[in-house]
Amino acid sequence: MAGEKRTIDENTLEALLQLSRLDPQSTNMTVLKGQVDQIVEYFDLLSQFDDSENPYDAYPATVATALRDDSVVQGLEIPDVKKVSAEFMDGYFRVPKVLGEGA
Repeated sequence: MAGEKRTIDENTLEALLQLSRLDPQSTNMTVLKGQVDQIVEYFDLLSQFDDSENPYDAYPATVATALRDDSVVQGLEIPDVKKVSAEFMDGYFRVPKVLGEGA
């Protein structure tokens, strides 16, 4: 199989035309057959390379035990939150208006 050149037959070409919604009358069949044969030839070239390696090995695996503990911790107290910004009022942070004339 390494030396033989594979080409596409007429039945497969007709099926490809139907799948791609191309009209055989508006398509130059000899040019299209040559282009599809080039694509098949390219896949034959690609199949020569070893692809047995797992493609997911390139990405680091996340181990579930390495994640942080799901534990409840004490949150910030209101006096500490007020120290973060001077724009804290009635339990909320005041932010610039984003709706209206400026948006």
